[in-house]
Amino acid sequence: LMATKNKIHIEYFLKASPEMLYQYISTPSGLSEWFSDKASAKGNNFIFQWIGSGEECAKMIARRQDSLVRFRWEADAGSSCYFEMSISQDELTGDVLFSITDFAHRGEEDSAVQMWDAAIQNLKKLIGA
Repeated sequence: LMATKNKIHIEYFLKASPEMLYQYISTPSGLSEWFSDKASAKGNNFIFQWIGSGEECAKMIARRQDSLVRFRWEADAGSSCYFEMSISQDELTGDVLFSITDFAHRGEEDSAVQMWDAAIQNLKKLIGA
């Protein structure tokens, strides 16, 4: 029986163009610079590796050029859980909003948010934001 996971949503303002950010969220080379230590892909199947904690496989289940990617971890196959990174730009201010939607087991929401916060800090260093 799969334990239910709770949806979490986190938003960050980033100083970077949607086109530039999209490269960092949609390609193995981009993702390996901030999200995991190493990433590779065969088609829509991505393998993420972390030094000291092994690897996880995820399938890219949706993408919209310059605005969104959605992955489903292999461990979540058959469920409605996913993790999504989306990019939107305010037409008036030009601010770029980077939104994360993820699912975490009850009681693990805070550590999931901390993991994303740390990853986004890496991304900000990378893009000079």
